[in-house]
Amino acid sequence: MRIVVDSHTHTISSGHAYSTVQEMAREAAGRGIEMFAITDHGPSMIGAPCPIHFANLRVIPEEIYGVRVLKGIEANIIKFDGTIDLKDEYLRRLDFVMASFHDLCIKPGTVEEHTEAMVNALKNPLIDAVAHPGNPYFQVDIDRVVNCAKEYNKLIEINNHSFVVRKGSEKNCTEFALKCREKGVKVICGSDAHISFDVGNFDRVTALLKSIDMPEELILGSSCEEFLKYVKEKKARSNLL
Repeated sequence: MRIVVDSHTHTISSGHAYSTVQEMAREAAGRGIEMFAITDHGPSMIGAPCPIHFANLRVIPEEIYGVRVLKGIEANIIKFDGTIDLKDEYLRRLDFVMASFHDLCIKPGTVEEHTEAMVNALKNPLIDAVAHPGNPYFQVDIDRVVNCAKEYNKLIEINNHSFVVRKGSEKNCTEFALKCREKGVKVICGSDAHISFDVGNFDRVTALLKSIDMPEELILGSSCEEFLKYVKEKKARSNLL
């Protein structure tokens, strides 16, 4: 199994990450990563950049050191109705938008509240995926979330970093992957790198996906062309809003 797209990375702009865009791209090139998304944290995270930062990502070249660079965000879910911390006018300028829970931005509630928030985020036409949805600290109804992703043609992330920093995630991540395989929902693979040396690190993700015989056609990051096709289709949908 070869994954060539890292859809979840953080630069120094996140405030608690430690590499520049160029350093990330250089390391990605050395690891055989063909494309990565810059998904710095949304404004409600401590130390994160202001909205104008995301509007100005267009100044970053589409390709650095031979690696395609997508401009994106890991937006924070800040209300249980699925509200995130960046306005639509900025989201429309981005290539790739993920939404996720962080306890610095919203305090954990009930399983029903978490599920409702994640489902509503997935229904948002400007959001492409949910990040680290297997975090047991924000437990969700996995079946409901995957069904929503299928209905709205959205993506479920299997996050490599979760196995280290979000204790107890492995069981949920496995169930998410199994449900996605069962229902034909595509997954994305994120290193969640906060330093360049972790770009393209999918050791735990690939082990999990191999263990359940996940079909390659359901792993969007296995093809740069298929990932870009998804991005273009998303932008076409967004332009209709």
